[in-house]
Amino acid sequence: MARARRVGRVHRAQASLQAWRERMAARIGEGIGRRSARYVQALAVGDTRGLDDADWQMLRATGLTHLIAISGFHVGMVAGFVALLAGGAWRLLPWLGRYCPRPHAAALAALCGAVGYAAVAGFALPTVRTVLMIAVVVLARLGRRPGSVAGALALAALVVLAWDPLSVLMAGFWLSFAGVAWLVWCLPGRLHWLRGFLSAQVVATVGLLPLTAMLFDQASLAGPLANLLAIPWWSLVVVPLALLGTSLEALWPGAGLWPWQASAWCFELSLAPLSWLAESRFALWWLPEARWFALPLALAGALWLLLPRGIPGKPLALLLWLPLLWPRQELPRRGEVELVLFDVGQGLSVLVRTAGHRLLYDAGPAVRDGFDAGERVVVPALHALGVGRLDAQVVSHGDNDHAGGAAAVAAALPVAARYAPPGMPSVLAMDACVAGQGWQWEGVRFEFLHPHAGFPYLRNESSCVLRVQSQYGAVLLTGDIGEAIEEGLAKRQRGQLRADVVLAPHHGSGGSSLPAFVAATRARLVLVSAGHRNRFGHPRPEVVERWRRSGAEVLVTADSGAVRVWLGEEGLQLRERRVWRRRSWDAAGRERAAAILSADEQAASAPEG
Repeated sequence: MARARRVGRVHRAQASLQAWRERMAARIGEGIGRRSARYVQALAVGDTRGLDDADWQMLRATGLTHLIAISGFHVGMVAGFVALLAGGAWRLLPWLGRYCPRPHAAALAALCGAVGYAAVAGFALPTVRTVLMIAVVVLARLGRRPGSVAGALALAALVVLAWDPLSVLMAGFWLSFAGVAWLVWCLPGRLHWLRGFLSAQVVATVGLLPLTAMLFDQASLAGPLANLLAIPWWSLVVVPLALLGTSLEALWPGAGLWPWQASAWCFELSLAPLSWLAESRFALWWLPEARWFALPLALAGALWLLLPRGIPGKPLALLLWLPLLWPRQELPRRGEVELVLFDVGQGLSVLVRTAGHRLLYDAGPAVRDGFDAGERVVVPALHALGVGRLDAQVVSHGDNDHAGGAAAVAAALPVAARYAPPGMPSVLAMDACVAGQGWQWEGVRFEFLHPHAGFPYLRNESSCVLRVQSQYGAVLLTGDIGEAIEEGLAKRQRGQLRADVVLAPHHGSGGSSLPAFVAATRARLVLVSAGHRNRFGHPRPEVVERWRRSGAEVLVTADSGAVRVWLGEEGLQLRERRVWRRRSWDAAGRERAAAILSADEQAASAPEG
């Protein structure tokens, strides 16, 4: 009972704090009345709900996401400010030193300020991580224990991991500790403030670029310049005014209006140049996914570059960055085709690549004011694969789980041609996919099998069915067609249904994959795009069993993650994302092979007799 009461009190305190934050955010919005109010809300009380996709895109392009919401940077800044206030008070009132030495008072004040500001942020993980780091330093100072900064940093990392072991899986953990480690190692103890600030920016940029590129497959070329502008202006002017307004408003309602307005006005002064940087071609540089050895080499290059002056050969250190910034890409040869089935949950998106062309079939689901698979999954995956443009985009039909992300893809990448069923409503200009229409890229034939000319738009039943014939096998992309269309195709175009790789119609639903259709394909590999434990029960067990009885191997994205299939000289090869890049906690995945060869390859590798 006592424990339950304590838990109840904690929950009530959290609810009260959240209600206070929402009231403050509402007062900021009402008091400022400008578009910049949403930024002041984020800086003052950590409320980022007002920021839209365009705002976040600007912040990502300029490398400023770490500054806009209450983060470890802000907690550290508040802790330092409170420590300065406490130190000043002890200097003005020397008699206070009889009760508590000034260094101890400043350290305790810093910790209290950090905890209080983290509470305002709702104890978000980045703020908790910073509070724990500050607590380690404060306790070491209070205990008068000698030690190095590196030792304190290592102890702080251990404390953070003891508090939240899964922090090691978060990019923020590595960026925070790596950034501090680089600064501690590279910068001397005392520098002129301007030289120190510029040196810190150079060290952070060079030291963290390899880690940022590996974690996010992108680098912000405008980031260093944007941070040079934003860090001093926001830290010394915008954020203090926002916090002053919040403090005054908490003491006396209405008193925080003028600091909030001043903060918004000062923020707007920096918004124009930052927006220009975000829209420039130097903003985001998307990088293809690199091999495992690229990061150690790039870190060694950064270490070489940041060594003291006089170390020879520093320009050569840039060569160690090449495997990370310009990784070698494995592309199909002439007559070969690669298929990448993205894991977009309950939806569909497939990339088809030849030696020189790229086609995207569907773009996954999108939720209004929520998750957009096109923006969050498909576009980053395309960039990671080195795809900078699309030669064709096919939207099989207009249902959200297939067409929802199409707009995000169109906004992010240039597309040469788009296809959709005749009569499908769309905000994008589309050419009609009609049976018999086709083209050829590098010895690979693309042809639509459905719908026929004059076929009415019937959503699922109107799905564009695309057959891809390489010199080494065929792929059949089926959209969401059902039994009626399958039966018609099996009767009229049976020979054209033959394919080594088949995308299971309608996510493996019970109303698809007729026995006649399954038999006509003679597939060796069947791919099912379905969300984990989706409400439709896709794929249906009887459908999976039907395909397996026909001799096909069945893979579901809910279990395998993204799947890459290669039809080339070596036969049919596939790679499952969750097997190829296994997680350390995935015991089942560790027991599986990293690649699965086709039946003919397995037979070829088996001993004779």
